[in-house]
Amino acid sequence: MALQQKVGRLLIAGFHGKTVSNGIKHLIHSYHIGGVILFRRNIGTPAEVLKLTRSLQKEAKDAGYAVPLLVCLDQENGMVRRIGEGTTSIPGAMLLGATHEPDLAQKAGAMTGTELKALGVNWNLAPVADINNNPKNPVIGVRSFGEKADHVTEMAKGFMAGMRRAGVASTLKHFPGHGDTTVDSHLDLPIISHGMERLREVELVPFKECIARGADAVMGAHVYFPALEKEENTPATLSHSVITGLLREELGFDGVITTDCMEMDAIAKGIGTVKGCVKAVQAGVDLVMVSHQHDLQEQAVLQLAEAVGKGVIAEQQIDQSIARIEQMISNYTNWGEIEAVQELPALVGSEAHQKQMKPIYQAGVTVIGNKGKPIGAEDRVLLISPMDGAGSLAESKTSRTALLAEALRKLHPLAESIEVELDDDVEVAAFSDSLKSADHVVVVTMDAVRFAAQSRLVNLLIGSGKPVDVVAVRTPYDAAMFPGANRILCTYEYTLAALEIAAEVLVGKTEAKGKLPVTLEIHSKRI
Repeated sequence: MALQQKVGRLLIAGFHGKTVSNGIKHLIHSYHIGGVILFRRNIGTPAEVLKLTRSLQKEAKDAGYAVPLLVCLDQENGMVRRIGEGTTSIPGAMLLGATHEPDLAQKAGAMTGTELKALGVNWNLAPVADINNNPKNPVIGVRSFGEKADHVTEMAKGFMAGMRRAGVASTLKHFPGHGDTTVDSHLDLPIISHGMERLREVELVPFKECIARGADAVMGAHVYFPALEKEENTPATLSHSVITGLLREELGFDGVITTDCMEMDAIAKGIGTVKGCVKAVQAGVDLVMVSHQHDLQEQAVLQLAEAVGKGVIAEQQIDQSIARIEQMISNYTNWGEIEAVQELPALVGSEAHQKQMKPIYQAGVTVIGNKGKPIGAEDRVLLISPMDGAGSLAESKTSRTALLAEALRKLHPLAESIEVELDDDVEVAAFSDSLKSADHVVVVTMDAVRFAAQSRLVNLLIGSGKPVDVVAVRTPYDAAMFPGANRILCTYEYTLAALEIAAEVLVGKTEAKGKLPVTLEIHSKRI
């Protein structure tokens, strides 16, 4: 194998479009890249996704690959869901965390893996093993199972076991922990200043325990840990002491180590994407992800080959990485299995699959604080929701807060809905006539803790004297702000499946069984 093809095995590349691009063909045939990462830009119908993955694998086989390509994506579910329409809606991490049932996390993981496998995806970049112990975290939040190390550990173990049972590799992320940050690494370099004792007692626990259960892959975090790395502002992704010293040697992980996308600003605006790829491999990672720009993908391969040629990186290290990568691929797929799937299996998005997930949504959606009266059969309802727009760059933009209005109207035709801008100071006078005629008000919040206009509006509505139900459709921390509400529901995501359960709870058709996986402070009372 030529040196460029050897180091090419260490690259995961993304591309644009729903068919195989010329750029990705070039990377496969010229450099034998290790795999591809899919985003929403690549996703059509389930049948189109299967056609795409089969086409990618055909290119790899024609190029002489001994084992298939890795085909990966971020299917965390909930708010980070690359494949959506036509597949089964599966609860995201914090909704699963609110069930407090690791067996349900395993069922969700198995369902995720089953449908991904049917579409030709063999590697999922999930579960998130970060502990969201910082309410102000802008990028993890509801992507985490919760705020306690033991709870996150058990839920991550369950999800990972379900994925394995379905025949898809999983990934623990973001090592050694991205939960206690107030900065999004897509935009800048976060710093976590905890000492080693705290890191071992909290952040590292889920990773350590899941590694002991046979984790397939671990993704490094673009986060700087001064307690682990002496070189200032060096993210864990590029740190030999974190990747090799801590993860490989201390925790004994011998699976595949991958970076997060190297085009994120925490890397791109620092060392730079291409140089960062070289330094990450020097640190001990097996795979570098360059998700968007073809020129950066090709330059990364060429500079890695140059570094090996000059002895900056040992060729033996590259061989060891290739062995790990190909072992993971072989554990989950082979050419015969890929070629045997000619048509989309009927199970994808089936009614039977959807029915299996509904009880999990019901077990996770949470009512907290006051448990006031449900909407009456003859009540005229005013539902007010923010227009979509919050969320981090990691989140899928396919869910809509307005879906709650659609779900509610199916159960209660006397529901009028109004959408307002997230960051506008909306005056109640703007819809005072609707408010006067309403018997019951439902107001949706989406990060009211960050958008003061939302919290002001909710409190004005509560002050109107009408019974007001608050539905926090993203962060549950919103719920602490409205102790005067008739009821407060947390759905942890604004997917249709979660909002349908919320609608059933609002009209008293079903009971929400979830319990908060994070702590809220309401008038100095912790719940």
